[in-house]
Amino acid sequence: MVFARDGFLKARIGDIAVEAGVSYGAFYHYFDSKEAIFREIAEEMEVTLLSIDEVPHSEGTPFDAYERIRHANRSYLGAYRRHAAIMRVIEEVSRYDDEVRAVRDSRQDQFAARLHASIERLQRDGQADPDVNGAYAAMALGGMVAAFAAALFGAGAPFEFEQAVEQLTILWANALGIARPPATGPAPVAVAAGDPAGNDRADSWA
Repeated sequence: MVFARDGFLKARIGDIAVEAGVSYGAFYHYFDSKEAIFREIAEEMEVTLLSIDEVPHSEGTPFDAYERIRHANRSYLGAYRRHAAIMRVIEEVSRYDDEVRAVRDSRQDQFAARLHASIERLQRDGQADPDVNGAYAAMALGGMVAAFAAALFGAGAPFEFEQAVEQLTILWANALGIARPPATGPAPVAVAAGDPAGNDRADSWA
């Protein structure tokens, strides 16, 4: 993707048209500017990240809630990692483009609403601390996940994907008072955020 490769300011409509397999003139049949197509891409990426809500149920196990949260975190981090380059550009553009910022704000509001509903469901089922305020917890945990993903895949620091998933899930469980299984397995091996092997593994976990 041209925006992910070159950034927003350096991206050229001619290059975008070539990558899309259309003529320069045909580009303007669909979009009236570089900004217009970028905003559409930004909205598409934000919607993609909302897939964190697609968590399978595994009724009847004592750690059902924990496993569902772990699956959701793995799904979110895997999706973010696959699109990390364009997400960095979207983050940058959202600082000065009101429409892109509005798209991000809308996604965050939807994310918080889904989390709020999930937290209240867990509380009704007796799996989460009833004293936790669902609305505040949703804002805090949603913000933590987004910031964690941006830092994890933006800085290029060494990390291990499954350990990142597990640590994020532990934080969720502790914050909501959810039972979690004892830790097992060998110590993970760290890989750099830009390591191709790590990308392959992230794709398989998502």
